[in-house]
Amino acid sequence: MKQFLFVAATVTLWSSVNANATTPEATNTSRIVTLSGAITEIVFALGAGSQVVGVDASSSHPNTVNQLAKVSYHRRLSAEGVLSLAPTLVIATTEAGPPAAIEHLRSAGVDLLIVPHEPTVESALTKIETIASALDASKAGDKLIAQIGEQLDLARSSHPADNAKIKVLFIYARGQGTLNVAGRATGADTIIELAGGVNAVEGYNNYKPLTSEGAIAAAPDVILLMDKGLESIGGPEALWQLPGLALTPAGRQKRVISLDGLLLLGFGPRLGQAALALNQALYTTSADDGRE
Repeated sequence: MKQFLFVAATVTLWSSVNANATTPEATNTSRIVTLSGAITEIVFALGAGSQVVGVDASSSHPNTVNQLAKVSYHRRLSAEGVLSLAPTLVIATTEAGPPAAIEHLRSAGVDLLIVPHEPTVESALTKIETIASALDASKAGDKLIAQIGEQLDLARSSHPADNAKIKVLFIYARGQGTLNVAGRATGADTIIELAGGVNAVEGYNNYKPLTSEGAIAAAPDVILLMDKGLESIGGPEALWQLPGLALTPAGRQKRVISLDGLLLLGFGPRLGQAALALNQALYTTSADDGRE
């Protein structure tokens, strides 16, 4: 019953959020271009992968998307690249841009479905519901939403008491020159909470650069990164050379978790899987060399 109530409570939010979505009146779905990794995953999870002719550069799951034409990154779109694939439907989030490229697609007469993107469970389910409706796959969408609800409930059932929750510091890394720490109101903050952890950062929203003082004050038990981010700085051993991290509880225990970035922060059909994977890494997996 708890599981059902969770899903139903989320669904009630759709009508208000869907008012902000741009939906084509008549949709030809024979040639789809998807402009975000999460959207690509949703379309494939709904069983419409065979209709996808192109994806953006952030799309990497499922593996079959790597055989498709890739257009530019969804925040730096080339309208010409998208149009060269002769799409009948382009699906994007509100993150897509620049605005001139979006307007170019509109003026070319291509059906364009734009869905909201926020780092919340509600937004993830809204994306699925809206895309499923456009693809005439509402039954598949309902099944996928129910599955996510079950997985999130399962993760929630494994949450420890508040005073036993692990403090997690998420670092967005793109080489040692780009190191930013996730505050509140971020995707990392949400997924940490869904997994039963606590964001070690308090006092600010969004991201701020990593500093020695900030890391020590946060006193995290675990450092969390995307797997490619950890690789970009040289792996677990190099991590502890970054400002302040060796002086934290996580540094003293050499406790770091890295997960696939699209799984962790995609907020797509694998959202429930992400919560479960992080929950397991936090509470049921021991760190040998410090990496989960």
